[in-house]
Amino acid sequence: MKKHLLRIVLGALCGLLLLGHAGRFWQIPFVSALDAYLYDARLRLTMSDSVDPGVVIVDIDERSLGEVGRWPWRRDLLADLVQRLTDDYGAAVVGFDVVFAEPDESSGLAVLEDLERRQLRNESGFQRALAELRPQLDYDKRFADALRNRPVVLGYYFSNTQAAQHAGVLPPPVFAAGSFAGQNIPFLSWIGYGANLPELQQAAAGGGHINPIIDFDGSSRRVPLIVEFSGQYYEALSLVVLRTLLGKTEVRPGFPEPGGQLEWLDVIGERGTVRIPVDEEGAVLIPYRGYERSFPYVSAVDVLQGKADAGQFKGRVVMVGTSAPGLMDLRSTPVGAAYPGVEVHANLIAGMLAGTIKEKPGYSLAIETIQLLLVGGLLVLLLPLLSPLRASLLTVATLATMLAFNAWLWASANLVLPLAASLLLIILLYALNMSWGYFVESRSKRQFTELFGQYVPPELVDEMARNPESYSMEGRNAELTVLFADIRSFTTLSEGMAPKELAYLMNDYFGAMTDVIRTQRGTLDKYIGDAIMAFWGAPVDDAEHARHAVLTALAMQQAVAALAEPFRARGWPPVHIGIGINSGTMTVGDMGSPVRKAYTVMGDAVNLASRLEGITKEYGVGIVVGEATRQALPDMAFRELDRVRVKGKDEPVTIYEPIGPVEAISPSEQDELRQWQQALRLYRAANWDGAELQIYNLQKDAPERRLYTLYTERIVALRKNPPAGNWDGTTTFLTK
Repeated sequence: MKKHLLRIVLGALCGLLLLGHAGRFWQIPFVSALDAYLYDARLRLTMSDSVDPGVVIVDIDERSLGEVGRWPWRRDLLADLVQRLTDDYGAAVVGFDVVFAEPDESSGLAVLEDLERRQLRNESGFQRALAELRPQLDYDKRFADALRNRPVVLGYYFSNTQAAQHAGVLPPPVFAAGSFAGQNIPFLSWIGYGANLPELQQAAAGGGHINPIIDFDGSSRRVPLIVEFSGQYYEALSLVVLRTLLGKTEVRPGFPEPGGQLEWLDVIGERGTVRIPVDEEGAVLIPYRGYERSFPYVSAVDVLQGKADAGQFKGRVVMVGTSAPGLMDLRSTPVGAAYPGVEVHANLIAGMLAGTIKEKPGYSLAIETIQLLLVGGLLVLLLPLLSPLRASLLTVATLATMLAFNAWLWASANLVLPLAASLLLIILLYALNMSWGYFVESRSKRQFTELFGQYVPPELVDEMARNPESYSMEGRNAELTVLFADIRSFTTLSEGMAPKELAYLMNDYFGAMTDVIRTQRGTLDKYIGDAIMAFWGAPVDDAEHARHAVLTALAMQQAVAALAEPFRARGWPPVHIGIGINSGTMTVGDMGSPVRKAYTVMGDAVNLASRLEGITKEYGVGIVVGEATRQALPDMAFRELDRVRVKGKDEPVTIYEPIGPVEAISPSEQDELRQWQQALRLYRAANWDGAELQIYNLQKDAPERRLYTLYTERIVALRKNPPAGNWDGTTTFLTK
């Protein structure tokens, strides 16, 4: 045993590290991520993948939008939809995964009423006609009348953003303030909400929030059934639908012992009692039945036109929502990257009724700890004493036993136990013992780490080391994309800070930006004062170099915004950056003097990227890209900013602001981009009146956009001093 003492000690340290994670003394992000992945894998492997007819989804799909019109629809149509579902088709409950926060003024009633009060106030005939028409034109009232005395539940959402508002009216809370006094339950808490119009919510049978819990990877695995707002407790949409179905229900929280952790909710109604397991936050694991369309989908237009099969609605729960990408209700889930939000609610309702919701109780922590102690103790002591073959057999047997036990609890008791820490411990201990004495990396890996490790992410170094003969630091011409990022008003910012504080700020800023660049496989060229230079496509070839650069720029702006709060907490000013991106042929390689060299890029395309960064503030945007970058990304949406002639170049170039993937752009944003492009055409044709009118209409919806103000000012100046006859709208910049 003394001979293997060092290995035993190292193995014990691995076990203690993972025990600390399991006991929540510290958290290891990788272990948490692996646990989520293993949960998703178990979920997908055990899904029934059949269609559950008990919950029907009425889908505001692309066909419905095409035939009825773009969303939002008139409320009188929604009133017809409710009446069809409840009166004609006999739905037991109808839940709307939709928020009706704004009045419906599409009938023009508000305009007519304004005329009644003003210009036509003395016209008795108009007054009588309007009085007769008002019931038909008040679409919100018609919708409210359709909701009244029918089993219809509305959705709303909570928010914790800085701009969170209190819009609409919340339904009554499920638990009043003080209901959980002394329990110390960490319910999710919110500061704002977007709810339905008062007359609609008051007419409905109930209302529930539609907020899922978004995990670290952006996936939705849980929904908080109970949340806290202003000291009161509100329920999720799926829970309200269930209560409406059961009739006159009461919700009772379940505690295994007084003062203990919340573990379940009992929903007690006229038609029975349903017990729902919840975690310590009052959240429930979403019991995904299968991939998308695990429930019957019926197009909303078929319901409106009376073409749907009435038999599939009779006595069923009906959820109204959308699968149309343009309406932005698609979520990342373990069973799909673009999964309709309405089907999340359907899975929850079906799981509650069927009793198939998985449980992750408080005592799972104790089970995981015991499992780690048993597995770790066995392998730490035995593996060093066994031959490689016997050690492998013992490891496989231990792994199989642990997986079988976990699968049995999952299938027979609906229990979800953490698996990643135990799995990692087995693998770590096996790898430690099998690789003992092997500490020296290969020569090629070491060489590449020395040459490229300071420029490119470690994963690219590993990739290069597999074929070292394919890479060289010698200069060459290549089609690449380069990025420059610079802090705006850095002189002003630095003058107001102590040198030490400024150094801390810059270290935090550079660290966050470098992480983003490396995540997108970028090569960090250098820091130039407060500026950052990076490029894509070398030393490792990257056919998507333009895409990775643009995605990096968008992520950098998000990372800068995320730094605002920690900077504010430390008394530091916020940081704003401008980013210039350009693609083209550049010289790349190890360049410099015998004293000092650097792996970098040079050329006209590089200089243009630097100039583009310098003019971001002129247009009030965070990112400006060149025309070559724009042409390389046909599936990305861009806003054309101008045609410019920068200092040092005679030929004008068109510049753009990246918006994001085309499929992620909302209809309103697409419409704004089309209108702006028309305004640019009018401007370049010297049609000042047409361009000014178009820009004025755009400014009404986006008054904060500096770009529209800039062009309005240009038009005023050009009216006073008309350009020459060969003017093509190009702007010339005389400074860097």
